[in-house]
Amino acid sequence: MESSVIVDKTLQKLAALWDIAQGWLLSPAAWSQFALLVVAYVAALFVAKKLRPLLSRMLTPAADAETYLARARRFVAMFLPLLLPLLAYAFIGVGETATRAMFGSGAVIAFGKRVFLFLAVRILVKEIIKDPVMNVLGRYILVPIAGLYALGILDEVMAYLDTTVVPLGNLSFSVLFAIRFVLVAGAIFWLGRWSNDQSSQFIKSQDEMRPAMRELAAKTIEIAIFGVAFLLVMNIMGISLTSLAVLTGVIGVGLGFGLQKIASNFISGVILLLEGQATVGDYVELDGGEAGTIIKMTARATILETYDGRWIVVPNEDFITTRVVNYSDSGSANRYEADFSVSYDTDINRVPAIIEAAVAKHPGVLDKPFPPDCELRGFGDSGVDFSVEFWVEGIDDGKNKFLSDVLFLIWNALKDEGIQIPYPHRVVELKTPLPTS
Repeated sequence: MESSVIVDKTLQKLAALWDIAQGWLLSPAAWSQFALLVVAYVAALFVAKKLRPLLSRMLTPAADAETYLARARRFVAMFLPLLLPLLAYAFIGVGETATRAMFGSGAVIAFGKRVFLFLAVRILVKEIIKDPVMNVLGRYILVPIAGLYALGILDEVMAYLDTTVVPLGNLSFSVLFAIRFVLVAGAIFWLGRWSNDQSSQFIKSQDEMRPAMRELAAKTIEIAIFGVAFLLVMNIMGISLTSLAVLTGVIGVGLGFGLQKIASNFISGVILLLEGQATVGDYVELDGGEAGTIIKMTARATILETYDGRWIVVPNEDFITTRVVNYSDSGSANRYEADFSVSYDTDINRVPAIIEAAVAKHPGVLDKPFPPDCELRGFGDSGVDFSVEFWVEGIDDGKNKFLSDVLFLIWNALKDEGIQIPYPHRVVELKTPLPTS
């Protein structure tokens, strides 16, 4: 029964539209308005063709410019594709007043304005909105709404959707409420994410702040922005916050039974950011054998990147409850040793000065906290054992090959001085003479 009513209303609406179309086809006023629409579109096309290159030059900053003004210019330049339909809409608006004064009617003009507005929305979704979530909302909600508005049946459709109720247990809501909620929530949270990205970039550019404090400030602002966004959505949609008391109680029970680890990792992440014992850019090694450079710290886990390109996701709790070795906290230097041996025929008193001078020539070897130090370590089976200690900034892995470079320097220095590096050899004594044939 309900389906037949919908079909009858649709047929009546189509019949009414056909009557309007026939009236337009036989009306001189309608033809005059159609002509005005064409003139407005051609004028807008001409003006946009002349104006767009000029605006593009004005709104396009240098490629390496990252000032607030440069970012604002790039943001405005994104909307240049809307120039043509908006100009046509404006020109039609100018001619609408004259048309109504002359003919007493402007139905065709009003329809043309709605069509140009629909084209503007379609261009906005297709060419300007790049965010995946907002693009989906635009294609499947915003564009259909603009199309219904252009046809002049938006009010009827909205009234029908408002009377269509979806039952959900003890709750019920209209389809129109659901669509509004999705649109408002999507727009607000998209704006929140954009604001969070901008504030995060600003905070991370403050070099005078400690890295840990930058991360903590960014996380605090992120929580504040999305908290405000949530409250705005609830307020705009008319949802009482007191009705969320049951939900918060359920969340509390969940934390007590099944989410202890998540809560523990979140609190551990806050402690890490406050204390700054490990932050983004540090090379760390945990008791479990995980080692790598911290590239990101989230609310739940810390992401390490190894020198072979793999990512390791480590729960924040592990940084609090286990032993962590930090090799590069605040850019501190690290000490390494290179072992070598010389022949027993060598004047070993000369070796330390030769090796220390050779290792000091490496551009990565530091003079502070200590310069290279060559020490006698022992008398081995095949030669005299030495080791040179040196300090460098960074980890001896990945792009850094400190130990390899130092060993090359030692080899070349000993060769230049005529000092032999021994190789293992053994002396064999025979108890009985070999038989003679």
